[in-house]
Amino acid sequence: MPKDKVIKALIPAAGFGTRLFPATKVVKKELFPIIDRDGRAKPVILAIVEEAISAGITEIGIVVQPDDVGIFTDLFKNPPQPELWQKLSPENKKYSEYLQEIGEKITIITQESQEGYGHAVFCAKDWVQDEPFLLMLGDHVYASQTDESCAIQMLNIYQKVQQSVVSLTTMPASVIHQAGCVTGVWQENNSILQVTQLAEKPSVEYARQNLRVAGIAEDEFLCIFGLYVLTPRIFDCLAAQIHQNLRDRGEFQLTSSLDSLCQQEGMTGYVIQGKCFDTGLPDTYRQTMIDFRNIGNRQ
Repeated sequence: MPKDKVIKALIPAAGFGTRLFPATKVVKKELFPIIDRDGRAKPVILAIVEEAISAGITEIGIVVQPDDVGIFTDLFKNPPQPELWQKLSPENKKYSEYLQEIGEKITIITQESQEGYGHAVFCAKDWVQDEPFLLMLGDHVYASQTDESCAIQMLNIYQKVQQSVVSLTTMPASVIHQAGCVTGVWQENNSILQVTQLAEKPSVEYARQNLRVAGIAEDEFLCIFGLYVLTPRIFDCLAAQIHQNLRDRGEFQLTSSLDSLCQQEGMTGYVIQGKCFDTGLPDTYRQTMIDFRNIGNRQ
């Protein structure tokens, strides 16, 4: 039986951010600013960390490139330089202390070579150890449409079903080549799905033949929203994939290992009551800057 309580969250942030080049030549995409619901300008990674903390997470691992350890350490663990500190308002001085309190919950993990999202997750195996964990994308932020944050919704479902949970949303056929998609059988209509297959960035033809879900409109599909609660067996699936050098588009992807995990242990899909904002593309980042502050609630 999986451990009941999820206390760890993992955030891979070791990519190159090629889709936002040349800005990412000088600023990591996870450090791009957004305006949060409190009106404060924050790096994207901070909004993600706060989402995790909203769900009661007490330990957060951030996977980074070796050369970026100092940047993330400076953000979360180091006080401002004295010259900056003197110029901060009393409110911002208090917020700086709050950042360091968050930093006590954070462990920086390195990915020595950038070999894909699945490989980045695998780099956290020793930190996660033998317990379930919340996995969050490093360039997505979330706005709940209920009184519970999106992360809380996921942990609640995990406690209910006691197996890995993947968050879902509907997407039109025109964009599924950019997403992971699932199919399965509804346990609760339009809410909880018993997942039977996952596919990474499928073609429309493949999705129409293999990924249809009852009750979903024609040429719409259930796609991954960007949050997961995973059991530690995911690391066995990733290890097998890496050992056999099973790459997709030259990298070790997560979705194929999720599909293996699904076949071995079963997996639940949950349609999140909320909206996901992708900051990893120029146009979606721009839209996030416009919309994120005004959409959704956070507990």
